[in-house]
Amino acid sequence: MHEQFMAAVRQLADEKNLPEDVVMDIVKAALRTAYRKDYGTKEQNIDVDIDPKTEAVTIYVVKTVVDKVEDEETEMSLSDAKKVKKDIKIGEEIRMDVTPLTYGRIAAQSAKQVIIQRIQEAERDIMYDMFKDRENELINALIHRVEQNNVYVELGGINALLPVTEQIPTEQYYGGQRIKLYLDKVVKTTKGPQLLISRRHPKLVEKLMELEIPEVKAGTVQIKAVSREPGVRCKVAVHSTDEQVDPIGACVGQNGVRVQNVMQELAGERIDIIPWSENPKEFITEALKPAKISGIELDETEKLAKVYVTQDQRALAIGKNGQNVRLASRLTDWEIDIMDADEAPEGTTPTQSEAKEEVAMISDLGLPEEIIAKLAEVNLEQVQQLKGLTAKDFTEIEGISEEEAAEIVKAVKKVK
Repeated sequence: MHEQFMAAVRQLADEKNLPEDVVMDIVKAALRTAYRKDYGTKEQNIDVDIDPKTEAVTIYVVKTVVDKVEDEETEMSLSDAKKVKKDIKIGEEIRMDVTPLTYGRIAAQSAKQVIIQRIQEAERDIMYDMFKDRENELINALIHRVEQNNVYVELGGINALLPVTEQIPTEQYYGGQRIKLYLDKVVKTTKGPQLLISRRHPKLVEKLMELEIPEVKAGTVQIKAVSREPGVRCKVAVHSTDEQVDPIGACVGQNGVRVQNVMQELAGERIDIIPWSENPKEFITEALKPAKISGIELDETEKLAKVYVTQDQRALAIGKNGQNVRLASRLTDWEIDIMDADEAPEGTTPTQSEAKEEVAMISDLGLPEEIIAKLAEVNLEQVQQLKGLTAKDFTEIEGISEEEAAEIVKAVKKVK
């Protein structure tokens, strides 16, 4: 074979980062195709040998030795076969060298397109195998380029598209930026494997929390449900399998540092951590916080919850542009209607969890609204989360002065 041809093949293998045996199989298949096209027929059984030292190519026609020849393309009589190899027997295969003298030059021309096509197919197969086992995982990506609304990312040498439908609307993307993505699925298409990647998927929040929170990674704290409005707000329901571990405290972290790290990765998206409950009334009550609920009426058949609130709690329950009730509905998987407490039927009483939490919320500590807002920004909304923190801890929260920190500590100590 022409040396330049082998050099070109080696160069292509290096560029595509393909194993040598895969490349050699591709080359052999291409040479078989090229020989049949230029010299032989489609029915012939062609074999190819490539000497790794000399790079010499030998083309063989392979035929089966038979008593009576029915197909001259694939069979040979015993008498004819013995002329080539004296000790040949019926049923054995005979290989005959049919390499054309000018095959190196011709193969370089004829096999080029086949080789390129097979290289692309092999590349796609390797890409599929590489990522198929990583479905439902968090992956690191480097933004290669941004064209109009489309973001093209590089994942371990593979380029993939992050479409506008899977981007966080409030996030700015630029070339060279490193981001984390959720790999939902790897799909085989006629153009090769397609990676379905996302920055909007609820599972992205779950995977980021696994990364930041050891208790979640270990399975001690379970993420039961996530509902998102990407880039704006997210509600996460958590449950602890160990009575000694507080799921809210574990997720929020000291000074809210754990949940803040997740929020920063999601372009500042606010994350509300709430306790999950098997009791639908308790779960819905928690999901609608910071609003205080007067009562809940459930329609199990329609999966409809009528939630009764006083007039001063109505705006909180619904949230800005209906966001709070919408996220709570998705999180709990109940359709939630916010109703006036005056319309509540007799017997509709406050849920147990609300009664428990009356004193447990920081809004009941008597602190100024500005301090409550600053604590809420880092997801410190329950008194239980503040216990054990010192004045120094509170001053590390952005915007809280030493005087305000002392005021918080004093207010927490009053709670029994």
